[in-house]
Amino acid sequence: MAEWFVAKAAEMSDGDRRIVTAGPHEIGVFFKDGAFYAYSNYCLHAGGPACEGLLINRVVDLIAADRTYHGQSFSDEMHFVCPWHGYEYELKTGECVGDRKLKLRRYEVVQRGEDVFVVA
Repeated sequence: MAEWFVAKAAEMSDGDRRIVTAGPHEIGVFFKDGAFYAYSNYCLHAGGPACEGLLINRVVDLIAADRTYHGQSFSDEMHFVCPWHGYEYELKTGECVGDRKLKLRRYEVVQRGEDVFVVA
């Protein structure tokens, strides 16, 4: 497997991403809370650019003990959303939120000094 340059670590701020072409693969590399995550940029729904949409906190419905609805809140769990049809994926796992059987291909990210690479 080859290593493909992503960016200098100092160039990526919290919440940033880069789209890298690694041979025949297009890979989205995210930097969030001090960690790198890399996934195939091919949405499992319809082939859209899965890693190029919004990066958002997971929305949580607030349901009381009596089963009444009390609105919504945001959790600390981050999702990214394919801009074509809104398929959401968990940032830490690449798992599709709407269909847990679907999961994006994950790639390893390595840092050598200040250089960040994705392995594909």
